[in-house]
Amino acid sequence: MGLLERGAEALAWLGRHGTGAVAVSMFVGIAVPPLGALVQPYFRETVIVLLILAFLRVDPAGLRLQLSRPVLLAAATVWTMLTVPFAIGHWLASDGLMYSAPGFTLALVMHAVAPPTFSSPALAALIGLNAALSLALLIVCLAVTPFAAPAFVATFTSGSVKLEPFALGVRLALILAGAAAVAWAIRAIAGKARIERHADHIDGLSVIALFGFAIALMGGVMRHTLANPMLVLGLVVLATTLSLALSALTALLFIRAGRETAFALAHAAGSRNMGLMLAASAGLVPELVWLYVALAQFPIYLLPLAYKPLARRLGLGKDGAR
Repeated sequence: MGLLERGAEALAWLGRHGTGAVAVSMFVGIAVPPLGALVQPYFRETVIVLLILAFLRVDPAGLRLQLSRPVLLAAATVWTMLTVPFAIGHWLASDGLMYSAPGFTLALVMHAVAPPTFSSPALAALIGLNAALSLALLIVCLAVTPFAAPAFVATFTSGSVKLEPFALGVRLALILAGAAAVAWAIRAIAGKARIERHADHIDGLSVIALFGFAIALMGGVMRHTLANPMLVLGLVVLATTLSLALSALTALLFIRAGRETAFALAHAAGSRNMGLMLAASAGLVPELVWLYVALAQFPIYLLPLAYKPLARRLGLGKDGAR
């Protein structure tokens, strides 16, 4: 077997075992801080590559089928991208935190306004949930993000945080539109059959990009842990609690649509893509926000290990990954 064939085989293997590899990459980033310092300047590029690969894996026909349920998707989008950020932002404003702790406030607002993570469909499939519905919600939420996110940032963060909402919206729109255009061009040139034939290889490339993404975020975690372990522990607990609460509330809200639908939407609502918000902010955020976003990756990539047996116990594993 030649070198190229071995590389292709390794890439496909990586794509088939992506979630575990990404979880490992977080701990590599923590254990080897110099890697984080090396990769962090290219953080935005890793996010853009992830977006291109995510759009490339979107099957237009399958997406149209899921978009044929506009009422459900609209309700889920309003809840995920409007109701949740408003509720969290209103709580922060009424408690005075937006003035007394602007960095902490911005971290929570960015958590609330971010769309579902790019990996939510893949993780949903791994758990045994409706991955197609998760993907449809992701696409719709991404379309809403450049408009909703800057508005909430402007409303619920104080002027002490140097993050211009209009510039944030423009950068978000350019990143999303540019990635979608590149993915469309690649799909048009390569053709549907070739894209489907190399799905595992594309997923493998996504894992490599996620590896860089995780390492860039985790580079400063060890330093902060040694300097202030209680802060790090508190932020991990907070991010995990918020993710679990969003998932639980979403499941309860949509349970009448069916358990498989409710749990797929719940998983997506609880796993937010704060990395996209960081990329669009051009690094103009306090260090506390970087740390929070890094620590918030733990529930995103580790909780599915607990969700999978729960989904099986609820009978969602047989056909939940449709």
